[in-house]
Amino acid sequence: MWTVDDRAPRFVPALPGEPLRDIPYGRPTPVCYLRAVGNLTLRDRAAIGIVTLSIVGGLLAVLFGSYDTGISWAVDDLGRLRISDIEHPSQADRDGIVPGLIAAEVNGATLLELPEYQYGNPDPANPDAPLPVTGTSPSEPTVHSVDTWPGITRAPVDSLALISHDGLRTGGPDRWPVQRYDYPGTAAFSQSQAAFLPGLLLLVAGIWFLRSSRAAASLRELAIPLAVAVATPFLVAPIVAVGSLATISIGGILTIAAMVPLADGLAEHVEDPDQRRAVRWLIGGLALGATVAVIGSAVGDQRLEVETLVWALTGGIALLPGLVAAGPVDLDRLRAGSVGPGGLLQATELAVAGATPLMALWTHAPPFVWPLGLWLVAIGLAGRFTVRPLARLATRATLQRDLVVAATEAERARLAADIHDDALQELTLLVRRLEASGDTEGAEIGRTVADRLRAICGDLRLPILDDLGVGPALDWLVLRIERLAGGEVRLERADDARHNPDVELAIFRVAQEALANAVKHGKPPIIVRYRSTANGISLAIDDAGPGIADDAPESAEKSGRFGLLNMAQRAEQIGAILDVKRWPGGGTHVALEWRPR
Repeated sequence: MWTVDDRAPRFVPALPGEPLRDIPYGRPTPVCYLRAVGNLTLRDRAAIGIVTLSIVGGLLAVLFGSYDTGISWAVDDLGRLRISDIEHPSQADRDGIVPGLIAAEVNGATLLELPEYQYGNPDPANPDAPLPVTGTSPSEPTVHSVDTWPGITRAPVDSLALISHDGLRTGGPDRWPVQRYDYPGTAAFSQSQAAFLPGLLLLVAGIWFLRSSRAAASLRELAIPLAVAVATPFLVAPIVAVGSLATISIGGILTIAAMVPLADGLAEHVEDPDQRRAVRWLIGGLALGATVAVIGSAVGDQRLEVETLVWALTGGIALLPGLVAAGPVDLDRLRAGSVGPGGLLQATELAVAGATPLMALWTHAPPFVWPLGLWLVAIGLAGRFTVRPLARLATRATLQRDLVVAATEAERARLAADIHDDALQELTLLVRRLEASGDTEGAEIGRTVADRLRAICGDLRLPILDDLGVGPALDWLVLRIERLAGGEVRLERADDARHNPDVELAIFRVAQEALANAVKHGKPPIIVRYRSTANGISLAIDDAGPGIADDAPESAEKSGRFGLLNMAQRAEQIGAILDVKRWPGGGTHVALEWRPR
């Protein structure tokens, strides 16, 4: 059972002159968000499924697993313990161990005692002479510790001494060709078992904190994927530490899969649709590359270079979309108020969310605190001494912008009232007196001036906007603009709901500025699409001109195009999403979308 999230579809034009269709633009990006019963998205459910497999696999490895060198044992006809099979690939296989070799020593226990020379006492007359050989002990290779073999064959291999049949046949007390191997993986597996509990704590504490009111809104919707991405490397550490092809591959693939839901959630915060699509392709490419690297590490030699590649590719799955979604911090826009405190904090939060799993992947040694712990401490300190001061700067800029907008609107209203109540009334009386005196030409001039004053009053503050709403006000505006455009200006509107007067005023001002730019810089036909529902307001304005430059919205203030800056500030004031771009075939597209909070 599914319900539609409060973030509703966006209704924007496909191309100028075409009917409305549902396509995503701006932030957030999907046409609609589906939420499952229990407030869990499909992304959340995928992350929960992945972490469940990780917990089950890690717990089984902790309880029943051990480091696997890939060696299988058997007893030959002479009662000696020999290697019956070698798993391919495995560490023993990489060490060149082959079936048929006989175990002389396993984990410090002697299984096959080889003859060694026994020496007599030194000659007192010649103390520097070699000691005399009195015999060998034992006289021939002797099997020992037979009763301990079942335990030895089941236990992990720490150290190993092997000899071949040819070595037994041709060797002697002074030259037994014994090959010795040490496997620190057994100790590493014991250490990796200690990572499972921190992983569980990170998972539970992370979800609890990120879904609480203490966390930012942008992170609350990513609570489960982010906690899963950070905790999974710890949960699967016992699986990977088993050391076989299957366990290394399974643990690595589970870790890669845990990064994908978080990466997808971060990609949704990328504003540009084309850039968002490219990021998702890169996520898939990184996931595929990381999978190939993990399997290559399991099959081949687990060198530092290969492990570093696996770490970089796996961590990059979430890091890349986090950095792209955050974008660069423009201090000029920050001071101007174009980027509010919410935008700055969200950008920082998205970048941190993308980088944290990378630090979790780096934390792979006991006590499983560094460097993830240092990273979390650094985040806290940065938030306290860096991000929050910048957010305060943005808050002041936003407050100043809002005060300017409010003062401008108040001044507009005062001027409109003064003109209407004083100058326009007196001018109307003058026109009547001129008509009464027979001066028809003067009366006509007075009526023309009165009409212009009424139009100015309408520009300053439309009574129709206050009384009837944005739709009727746009009707009036389109009729007026059409006289200036020299071509078709068409309005398509659907008024199903009224909203806050300040919101409607801001949307009308954006439409007013966009239409003025379309007349000045574009050409007809100009299409205005307006839709108001209980779920929000959508506005789109398209013209058939050459189109706005790609960098125009970013360089508006520097180049003196205050119309674009005014639209951006109006949208930011009410928390709306403004999208200004050029269509591939020409023409400028201005889209604004507002949703009630």
